[in-house]
Amino acid sequence: MTDLFDFSSGNLKKSAPYQPLADRMRPDKLEDILGQEHILGAGKPLRMLMQAGLSGSIIFWGPPGCGKTTLARVIANHADAEFIQLSAVTSGVKDLKAAFDQAYELRRRLNRKTMLFVDEIHRFNKAQQDALLPHIESGAVVFVGATTENPSFEVISALLSRCQVLVLKPVSLAALLTILLRAIDTDRNLCREPRISIEESALERIAQMAAGDARIALNVLETCCEVARQQNPEAPAFSPELVAETFQSKMLRYDKGGEEHYNLISALHKSMRGSDPDASLYWLYRMIEGGEDCRFILRRMIRFASEDVGIADPFALTLAMSTAQAYDYIGPPEAHLCLAQLTVYLAAAPKSNSLYKAEKLVKQAIRSGQEPSVPFHLRNAPTGLMRELGYGHEYRYPHDFKGNFVDENYFPEGLENSRFYEPGSNGREKQAAERLNNLWPRRYGGRKP
Repeated sequence: MTDLFDFSSGNLKKSAPYQPLADRMRPDKLEDILGQEHILGAGKPLRMLMQAGLSGSIIFWGPPGCGKTTLARVIANHADAEFIQLSAVTSGVKDLKAAFDQAYELRRRLNRKTMLFVDEIHRFNKAQQDALLPHIESGAVVFVGATTENPSFEVISALLSRCQVLVLKPVSLAALLTILLRAIDTDRNLCREPRISIEESALERIAQMAAGDARIALNVLETCCEVARQQNPEAPAFSPELVAETFQSKMLRYDKGGEEHYNLISALHKSMRGSDPDASLYWLYRMIEGGEDCRFILRRMIRFASEDVGIADPFALTLAMSTAQAYDYIGPPEAHLCLAQLTVYLAAAPKSNSLYKAEKLVKQAIRSGQEPSVPFHLRNAPTGLMRELGYGHEYRYPHDFKGNFVDENYFPEGLENSRFYEPGSNGREKQAAERLNNLWPRRYGGRKP
């Protein structure tokens, strides 16, 4: 197997002065791959195709460290295909052309097929992705792409139509522990004398910190082993405390500009809407610990106060605006507690989406109908001419009547007694519904709040 410049992977390993443990432990057999049983388990289509030495063009979508590159290499081995690897971060159309030239030459001279693997395929622009199409279509290469981003957003439809999209999951905790134990037992560097004494709980801590990323887990293991040897060369050992000291915080998978950004804010919004303050706090701090801009979170909470709480608790909007002001006044990390207070309040508050539904209905009425004129009795009459024309004529001032109310038509012609706002029955909105029932019996009468 060769890379773009025809260096064998074996030669690369011999010439490289150092390989990270994650690279040294990269599986080269299907049975050694752990953590993706949903696509590689017995009887699964991909496994059956690989065992038959067949492969079509594929896009692997999954988080970092879940085995996308490894799986591509193993597929190439099973298909007996030349493996050319490019990174969309550093490669362009010129590199693609060189790869295709090499693939055509291999097919002409040796009748050997080529697998072109492009890591971070979402980093290619439209023109670069377009450059792949004719060569995939002609069968010059079997294309395998890898991405951490949602392909439906980042990959052009023409390329998607030529590839099967397979979703890879974060590596499970049990699989990570197996991978760590395998490294301890088989890697020559980790196994060298004197052997390191490793507490099982330390491995569990590493697996938890890695958050489904096998690359991180192995790199943490290697670093901790080296630190342990430095601390006690004669009898090296490491415990969970050493893991905690070496890596101060858990590694969070969070891309503020990617899909996870929207997944987490959606989880927060839905947890607050579902009146679960505990889940809401969890998702809030997942974002905060991941480095999210708290002003983005606050903007969504302010919207939530009107969309999902609304008139059921009008104070929710006041508190949301106060929290935004407090955040700017105090600043992080102290102001994070203010966000927590708002989160719990919004989650525990009575809910109503009446305003949200009313907004949709009134927009629909305005956009789909005519634009009737403002009735004369509702018009302003600042000049004598306007008064002579009837502007403001017969307008009845509500404060002149009992209860500061008069039964009046405030709609334009053709929309009389239209109803857009449907009060809910929670919190203060129940009181609003009762008042409207009394004031507008033709419109609201007979409907239970």
